[in-house]
Amino acid sequence: MAATTSQGKAFTLFMTGLTAATAGIAFFSSAGGKGIFFLGLVVLAVSMGMFFKIKPLEGKTAEGPQSSVMKLVGVVLALGGWVVVLFGLHLTASVSGRMITSVIGMAITLVGILYVLPTAASKNAIWKA
Repeated sequence: MAATTSQGKAFTLFMTGLTAATAGIAFFSSAGGKGIFFLGLVVLAVSMGMFFKIKPLEGKTAEGPQSSVMKLVGVVLALGGWVVVLFGLHLTASVSGRMITSVIGMAITLVGILYVLPTAASKNAIWKA
């Protein structure tokens, strides 16, 4: 995952903090769970600081500027499909109606994930230079 030791240390700390925070959420009703949750948040904050400290050392990226509008459209489609699924489950009580809205929502999500987002991300790719 990591290209350098500093990236590896920051990623390890991030995963440890994330694990501790989620374990704290699971046992949040107890005092120990609250402590583990807040300790995990502190570790996550430290790891984010380490990540931001590494960023200036990377240098200039090889890719050109990407189209943020197409990326936003892809994300909206990906999330909008799930909204269609969730609302469709509540709009009708019949199984066939729920299946139809679920298939339509999944189709919208897949168009966003498999067509729009890759197109937007590879518009100015390094191999197209």
